[in-house]
Amino acid sequence: MRKLCLKKNEERRIKAGHLWVFSNEVDTQKSPLTDFTPGDAATVCDWRGVPLGSACVSPRSLICARLHSRKGNVELDEPLLYQRLETALRLRQRLFCDPWYRLCHGEGDFLPGLVIDSYGEHLTLQIGTAGMESRKELIIACLDSLLSPSSLYFDNDLAVRELEGLPRAPISRGSLPESLLVPENGCDFSVPVTGGQKTGWFYDQRYNRWEFAHYAQNADVLDIFSYVGGFGVCAAAAGASSVTFLDASSHALDLACNNAARNAPALADAGAITSLCGDAFEILQRLYDEGSRFSLISLDPPAFIKRRKDFVPGLAAYRKINQLAIRLLTPGGILASSSCSYHLSAEALRGCLAQSAAHSRQHARLIFSGGQGPDHPVHASMPETAYLKCFIAQIS
Repeated sequence: MRKLCLKKNEERRIKAGHLWVFSNEVDTQKSPLTDFTPGDAATVCDWRGVPLGSACVSPRSLICARLHSRKGNVELDEPLLYQRLETALRLRQRLFCDPWYRLCHGEGDFLPGLVIDSYGEHLTLQIGTAGMESRKELIIACLDSLLSPSSLYFDNDLAVRELEGLPRAPISRGSLPESLLVPENGCDFSVPVTGGQKTGWFYDQRYNRWEFAHYAQNADVLDIFSYVGGFGVCAAAAGASSVTFLDASSHALDLACNNAARNAPALADAGAITSLCGDAFEILQRLYDEGSRFSLISLDPPAFIKRRKDFVPGLAAYRKINQLAIRLLTPGGILASSSCSYHLSAEALRGCLAQSAAHSRQHARLIFSGGQGPDHPVHASMPETAYLKCFIAQIS
């Protein structure tokens, strides 16, 4: 196995347990990145030649190597893939009674570049690195041995695949269902297998949705950036008086309303399930101008800060959307504010809440702080893997 040599003093982060090597950390005189084919395995060494671990190389990416072992000369072969996937599976089986969860969470399961969501007998996969792409058939063999899934869907529509020089066209195996009925928190959610957001469903918010539902009794609920209705449907099933879904996708809103009707038929019969399609910033302003108010609001926007250079405008967007949401709350109302941007820290999101409440001359009383569920494990040496934040606050 060839060596990927680091410059002097660039090994500290790797020694501390981090799994990423950046291209500017590599001594390209000793080990030119151009000598590697995307997906090649290499032994990562410090400037003296001491092995630090084994990685798969992506020579054209800023993250040019991702470690899969702390030992040198270790191939990412089928036995290692099987062992890691089996370990990931056993953890989920300890956490959940039924196979509806994130089965593999990339670096959190020591399989960088691989995400797998389990929907009963169906699996949806996202592969984001050349190393994992070149081992796709090995991954399939491991999954067949462990789970014998009836269908697989590779959701390849990822911007990161372009950076890795990989095609973005999706592929599948087996007969794909048009939709899946996902059980969660006592509700059933119809989600799309293809064409949805991410892998079709956001398992990471499972426990935050459960907490949100505790405040739903007799509440008028607004679910902002609702997708197929995760927060709003849980609230509807928990006794909300009305639920309004807001999203930019009319198809997602149709699914959200149908999911709410399935789980709270009395609300549907009363005409208390509605939807609003369009730009959230514009619609929230319009609702305020019209005098609409809600006692329970979920705000779960897409990542406004995808890269470090986006921080300033992204932070302004988080502040603005939280201000717009808070203005729509009745006195003493409850807001669940989430962020999936790694570059926005929990402290920064809490600051957005505090400043947004102050902007309306109110106070934010934090009553819950949550993150991603345990089927999205955080690598202790990689803060990048702890991306989801959720605060629930009473505004008064």
